[in-house]
Amino acid sequence: MAILRIPDQQREITDASEICNFLAPFGIWYESWDVAGRIGDDASNEEILAAYEPEINRLKERGGFVTADVINVSPETPNLDAMLEKFSKEHTHSEDEVRFTVKGSGVFHIHPDGGPVLGIQIGAGDLINVPAGVQHWFNLCGDRTIRCIRLFQDPAGWVAHYVGDGIHGNYEPVCLGPNFLPPKDGPDIDSVIKP
Repeated sequence: MAILRIPDQQREITDASEICNFLAPFGIWYESWDVAGRIGDDASNEEILAAYEPEINRLKERGGFVTADVINVSPETPNLDAMLEKFSKEHTHSEDEVRFTVKGSGVFHIHPDGGPVLGIQIGAGDLINVPAGVQHWFNLCGDRTIRCIRLFQDPAGWVAHYVGDGIHGNYEPVCLGPNFLPPKDGPDIDSVIKP
C-alpha cells in the first residue's frame, strides 16, 4: 500500500482512493492491484507479464504503450550504486514512466508544475505513472530491492533528461514500514525535508 507524503505541508495520505484523488489533477495515475497468489516468489519475467496481461493490455490502450518488460533490482545487481545515482537526480522523460511494483519498495519524488513536491512510497501492488515532462526522481528503500513491470510507448525505452539545479538534494528518501532504514546521520523518522 502506497504512502503519499507532501513534505512542505507536513501532510501524509495513506488511503488508496484519497491518494488517487490527490494525484489525478497532476495527471498522475495511482492504482492498487491485487498481488496475493498471482505469482510465486521465483516467477520468471515471462510468468509475471502473463499473470498481469489483462491489466497490461488495459494500460496499453489507455496510454498508447506498445511494450512491457520487468526490471529486477537487488543488492546483487551489478553496478547498483551507479544505477541508483542516475535515478536519484531530478529528471524528466519524453514519455510517461509507468511502473507496477511486484516486489520491494521505493520512493518516487515528483515535482509537478504548479504543485508541491510529492513523495510517494510504493510497494508490492502499487501502480504509478509519472507523466511525460514532469520532474521527478526515485530512491530505493532500505533493502535495495524492487521488481516492477514497466510500460513504454517507444520500444527503445525512455531517456532521462536531467534538470539543472534540481531540488532532489533538499528531500530525504525516507521509507517507512518493514523496509525502513533511517539515513546515516540524517533526520528523524518524521522528517522528510532537510533543514
